[in-house]
Amino acid sequence: MMVKARRYLSSVWYTSRHPLGYVLVPLSWLFRAVVSIRRFVYRHHLATIYHPGIPVIVVGNITTGGTGKTPLVIWLAGFLRSHGFRPGIVVRGYGGQATVWLQWVQPDSDPNTVGDEAVLLARRTGCPVVAAPDRTAAVKALMATTDCNLILSDDGLQHYALGRDVEIAVMDGARGYGNGHCLPAGPLREPVSRLGNVDLVVEHVSGRKAENGGGRYAMWLVPGDPRDAADKRQDAISVDDFKRSVVHAVCGIGNPDRFFRTLIKLGLAIKTHPFPDHHPFQASDILFEDRFPVLMTEKDAVKCRDFAESRHWYLPVDANLEPAFGTRLLTLLRGMPIGQKTS
Repeated sequence: MMVKARRYLSSVWYTSRHPLGYVLVPLSWLFRAVVSIRRFVYRHHLATIYHPGIPVIVVGNITTGGTGKTPLVIWLAGFLRSHGFRPGIVVRGYGGQATVWLQWVQPDSDPNTVGDEAVLLARRTGCPVVAAPDRTAAVKALMATTDCNLILSDDGLQHYALGRDVEIAVMDGARGYGNGHCLPAGPLREPVSRLGNVDLVVEHVSGRKAENGGGRYAMWLVPGDPRDAADKRQDAISVDDFKRSVVHAVCGIGNPDRFFRTLIKLGLAIKTHPFPDHHPFQASDILFEDRFPVLMTEKDAVKCRDFAESRHWYLPVDANLEPAFGTRLLTLLRGMPIGQKTS
């Protein structure tokens, strides 16, 4: 029922003249006004902003749903480490049910406690990761306990209480901004004009293309070979092995259709099983009466590890970006006075 409701709402947001979208427009005006007031308060220092004194990079988006932020943060962590930085990562811990925040996240932490994206970042980056709705508290914990010399904030574009030096907005190149309305009439958390204030815009596209220029760069995801969702096998297997039968495609991310299209492009015949973003998977969600193999995203796999069977696999993906993006990012970090940016 929840999946159908979210899919219906998505159809409203990404249809330019849907009747329900028009009905909800007055509420979107109210939402936009609240957003503008809140941003005004922080821009004019009428509320406290904390900055740790080391570079802070915020990665976020202006729309709801998945745009590829987590793969980008993983890429950024590796890129920055290769250039001498020691990143610490802060996340909200969305989907985590911890009764006490903040939470230090380990590769084997319980995703039901700290959130699936937090565990995935800990597994893939090797960086210290702290999950807390209060990003400021998370950054202070990193500063007090680790030797990090740069902060990566995942999905923190609207968390203005944390000062930042570089803002990176990620957008879905296929779906764009939908009908252009703010919540609840459309998918926007902030007006499109907000992109004029960020430092870099990353467009998540379906395949490699030249960068757009003007501070906008393309990002595409490259799938690897499937790996064991239960983490019992260390070796991957060829995706071609999954072409021998139908495959159950299980997905609980913001835009499941992107994952399903990826599998189809790889030549797989799939039965789709979409779930809401950050769905708390149970064994019954991924067990089917037949014995066909099951493929899921890596983010979903961290929640299924304890009850996954030998037929359960995940498809890892890595973000690729134009070389000019990395060059521009390093230029910003080297040339910007720390803590001086105002959004």
